[in-house]
Amino acid sequence: MTAKVEGPEGNSRCGWTGGATEFLDCHDTEEVYPVADDRRLFEEISLEGFQSGLSWRIILAKRENFRKAFAGFDFHLVAEFTEADLDRLLQDPGIVRHRGKVEAVVNNARRAVDLAAKEGSLAAYFWRGEPDLGEVDPPQTVSTSPASVALSKDLKKRDWKFVGPITVFAFVQAMGLINDHVAECVIRSRVEAERSAFTRPC
Repeated sequence: MTAKVEGPEGNSRCGWTGGATEFLDCHDTEEVYPVADDRRLFEEISLEGFQSGLSWRIILAKRENFRKAFAGFDFHLVAEFTEADLDRLLQDPGIVRHRGKVEAVVNNARRAVDLAAKEGSLAAYFWRGEPDLGEVDPPQTVSTSPASVALSKDLKKRDWKFVGPITVFAFVQAMGLINDHVAECVIRSRVEAERSAFTRPC
């Protein structure tokens, strides 16, 4: 995949936006902008887990179905899911019906409730893992990083599932803990401005 492609108005975008027409809006309005909303953070790490072994295009196409199936990714609600809910989810053709991944979301919701109570919020916890600029590799050149490896290890110690270093790195990218838009991408400067104005949760 090339590092950049030409957008509809002639400005450069990250090369991955050329993979599917629906990627452009996601790239321009969502990806890499800093996020401090706990529900959104839980949604993203759950969807990144579902993506493991699949393409993001599949997950993006099913995202609204995932939201409906998992109570809008309100982890307090998902933490209360029962075996009947698991059976319902595994019969839902609108989502990825992988037992391990479905069970991981419910498990992780329970762990998220504990983590938010202990750390103040999921956002506070995740943003404490924001890497220093000197530790960040050039955009879109790696699939893991020391920060994602460390975060993955810590989440696993807390009994989270489907949070390997690659999954966590994709989460770190998407939620804006690093600015992973390539230098030529017109969105990179917009994201950098938002990151500069963003108040890190504590």
